Amino acid sequence: MSIARDFAVTHPSDNSQPPATSHWSADLEDAAATERLGAKLASCLNPGMRIYLRGELGSGKTTLVRGLLRALGVQSGVRSPSYSLVEPYVVSRLHLYHFDFYRFNDPGELRDAGLAEHFRGEGVCLVEWPERASGHLPPPDLEIVLGYSGTARTARIAAVTDMGVQCLGRLRED
Repeated sequence: MSIARDFAVTHPSDNSQPPATSHWSADLEDAAATERLGAKLASCLNPGMRIYLRGELGSGKTTLVRGLLRALGVQSGVRSPSYSLVEPYVVSRLHLYHFDFYRFNDPGELRDAGLAEHFRGEGVCLVEWPERASGHLPPPDLEIVLGYSGTARTARIAAVTDMGVQCLGRLRED
């Protein structure tokens, strides 16, 4: 049985994403700007939220998560979960799970690693390389694509769900 069937909301059978209802872009001149974007994102998190981070190696995915976690009060080291696959954090009322699926060779490895359960509850899931688990993840609330623009970076944020639209609205206000 496909793990995707275990979720209330799943990708369509052709693995397409639901249409994004809202978009926002930002220029990020350096790593500090990427961390500041993560800090702004921290202010709009809600239990059960899923945020998918896309971009090439070195584009700032972990840097953005570091800024988010620092804004929530995490003082310990924030590292990429490339080898552990997930780094859990408990901050106040939130249980956050930082995933990195870069090393997946097959989308079914999400199920094999026993990680799908994290996407069912109230935990906040921050996922780097979600395309490596394509078809086995529920849709995101927010999708953030980080890219290069000369020596700087760009962030394109798409809200997919109502929760994502509300969060994106708060990001735009700041």
